[in-house]
Amino acid sequence: MAEAKTDMAMMDMPAHRRWLDGEGQRLLAFSKASRLPSGGFCALDRNGERPEGASADTIITARMTYSYALAAMQGLPGSVPLVDHGLAALSGLLRDDVNGGWYEQAPNTPEGGGQKRAYVQAFVALAASAAVILGRPGAKDLLADALQVIEQRFWAEADGAMRESFSADFAEEEAYRGANANMHSLEAFLAVFDATGDTIWLDRSLRIAERFVNRIARQNGFALPEHFAPDWTVLKEFHADRPDHPFRPYGTTPGHSLEWSHLCLKLEAGLSGSGHSAPAWLAECSGALFAGAVRDGWNRDGASGLVYTVDWNGKVCVPNTAHWTLAEGITAAALLYRRTREADYAEWYRRFWDYVDLTLIDRRDGSWFNEVDADNRPSERIYEGKPDLYHAYQPTLTPRLPIAASIPGALSRGELKD
Repeated sequence: MAEAKTDMAMMDMPAHRRWLDGEGQRLLAFSKASRLPSGGFCALDRNGERPEGASADTIITARMTYSYALAAMQGLPGSVPLVDHGLAALSGLLRDDVNGGWYEQAPNTPEGGGQKRAYVQAFVALAASAAVILGRPGAKDLLADALQVIEQRFWAEADGAMRESFSADFAEEEAYRGANANMHSLEAFLAVFDATGDTIWLDRSLRIAERFVNRIARQNGFALPEHFAPDWTVLKEFHADRPDHPFRPYGTTPGHSLEWSHLCLKLEAGLSGSGHSAPAWLAECSGALFAGAVRDGWNRDGASGLVYTVDWNGKVCVPNTAHWTLAEGITAAALLYRRTREADYAEWYRRFWDYVDLTLIDRRDGSWFNEVDADNRPSERIYEGKPDLYHAYQPTLTPRLPIAASIPGALSRGELKD
């Protein structure tokens, strides 16, 4: 008997969309344990338990607040109280009431205080934006506070990019510029636009993309450098002694190219949807970044998965596959298929989900393994435990949504397909 064939892409199949919904709800249920009675959210261990003595983490708290805001927009029970729980911690426990801005950890803990990082402030703005769109009390004040800190301390108008970090009192600035913090700032700015309607955040998003995508990535064959001096000189040897750093690894990171890829299309949609002209290079660079990522990172050296980092000669540096790279790849493939209708992107979408289903989903202890090694065995070389709902949850939504500036904006407009 001949094999049955269909021209329908996997992401358009009703059964697949039901599967996405079920997987999303499974992830949401697992992460509810990260709520701390003392305020905020913490990372869970591999078994889904709160570690003894766990304290609130600002990035995790912001990501949980954001994710449960998305769930609340769909009417999923238990979500609104978790959003409010996160808002309370971001407005109080984790905020520096003296100098402004947000710590990475609660200041009354051994890890608390320290630098004020653009990466952290961006996630606070992302969470606050989603909560504003949801209509939660206190969200507008939190967003206004976050935007004031970003504008007064972190946004460099002359550069069209974000400064990286400061001392706790903002007296000393780190002599470093990073692609990662700017990438997540772009993501946050698109959500801020959806929450406020202020197009200045689209303008700033475009300026970030212009620098990092249309200039830096293009000049480097769409293998995007991550680390820069204040004058934007590429720091090619940065963290050569720490190649598996969780935020600033040595070399290039194919997973980040996938993330930049779909952000280009979201920015294009935000600009077009608001009556602005979207430059043609956004779609062009989206495809080129995707191609560069799978060229450099997918199924390298006889192994399967998407490697964490590649060095400047194209050699695999850290072969482990982080779960978030597949999450970003799924979103990028889905949006590129929606944008171009090219069958190759639908095939990549299926290929990525097949890998997630057979390798990353932990059906015994819940959620996804945070990373696996070159032999696809669970590993904690880069990341510990299972702290991250944010990355895994979003690709259960984006394939069921049209291309839009932000997920909360699209959900608020009732654009989710069952």
